[in-house]
Amino acid sequence: MIKQLRKRFITVSIAAVAGVMLLLFASLNIVNYISTTKKLDNTIEMLTANQGTIPDFGEDRGGEPKPEGERDFRGQFNKETRFDTRFFTITYDENGKELGSDLEKIAAVTQEDVADYIAIAQNHGAGNAYTGDYRYSVSQNDDGSYTAIFVHAERELSSLKTVLFASLGATIGCILLISVLIILFSKKAMEPVAESYQKQKQFITDASHELKTPITVIGTSLSVLEMEVGKQKWIDKAKAQCDKLRDLVNSLVTLSKMDEETPLQKKDFNISEAVAETADSFADFAAESGHPLQSEIAPALTYCGDAYAVRQLASILIENAMKYASEGSPIAITLQKGKKGIVFTTTNQCDNLDTSELDKLFERFYRADKARSGEKSGFGIGLSIARSICEAHGGSIRAESPDGKAITFTAILK
Repeated sequence: MIKQLRKRFITVSIAAVAGVMLLLFASLNIVNYISTTKKLDNTIEMLTANQGTIPDFGEDRGGEPKPEGERDFRGQFNKETRFDTRFFTITYDENGKELGSDLEKIAAVTQEDVADYIAIAQNHGAGNAYTGDYRYSVSQNDDGSYTAIFVHAERELSSLKTVLFASLGATIGCILLISVLIILFSKKAMEPVAESYQKQKQFITDASHELKTPITVIGTSLSVLEMEVGKQKWIDKAKAQCDKLRDLVNSLVTLSKMDEETPLQKKDFNISEAVAETADSFADFAAESGHPLQSEIAPALTYCGDAYAVRQLASILIENAMKYASEGSPIAITLQKGKKGIVFTTTNQCDNLDTSELDKLFERFYRADKARSGEKSGFGIGLSIARSICEAHGGSIRAESPDGKAITFTAILK
């Protein structure tokens, strides 16, 4: 159990770290992309405001205020902007016919390429977008013609890719490094839990062994007393409670052994025969109790596992079904080969079934208030042992009640 808890701690911790790192990675690159795009759009806006030219931002206006409605770009650009920015403009009509172009500020585009860029602008329509290494904007003029301004953005896009790959490498590296540290220090972090759990397990084991002797003595004494004085209802009640305590002690010992994670005695065996024999052992008693067993067991199924543990699993589930089945209702048992392994199920009608607490049925010492009270109530250990057996075989167990009237326990053994 401690190993499983440690694995879960490692998984959750690494997942949390990875989630935070990936969130930071995504945030960084999104902000970088937005910032770069905004910078390019500001360049396009400046070119649009100046009819496709770049003014001399080094020129001093001598305190002259900017004209009303005109945006002042001097805070965003400088006198080097004219030499750093590569762009070209194209004017065309609604039919895509070129009305004019300015290719002086770009060397990579020739007059032969203009038609292709007009087609790109027409397909996109008004607004800003990327195409290849260019950020462009299409706007409609007062005379109904269109002007497309293309700004060369190879340097900016290359910077985006550099940051993207660098941050991705850093993110993966950090996740791997932190994962290694989590794995290395997880054992140390789990030591208090392991120590507490070990003390609890040791207490259960010691208490169980210490109780065995007095329970045996009490049971023997009651049997001797019954031989001397004859049948008495008080003796019968005392013996019943003594047997109940013996079952509890045996269950605690079994549960403690399951927690020790000792290797199972796995070998190939006929699981169909094992389950059928276990069901047959309950058949007569179940019929007398008004719960006839309806078995549907696939023949000649073999399984590599602990035969004793599998028989115990079947016994727990059948006994549980008999204990809580509605009066006069049958119990269905199935065993078949599934996609994920061997599937064993028991189904029975159940009174006062609380479907919201089905997952809790496998918790130790858990008993539902309605369905698990009174004389039929157990100790809440059997299903916990069943889950331990399934997990020890790499499988799982679950409880389902689609209609709220019948409950099905499904055990999968891989």
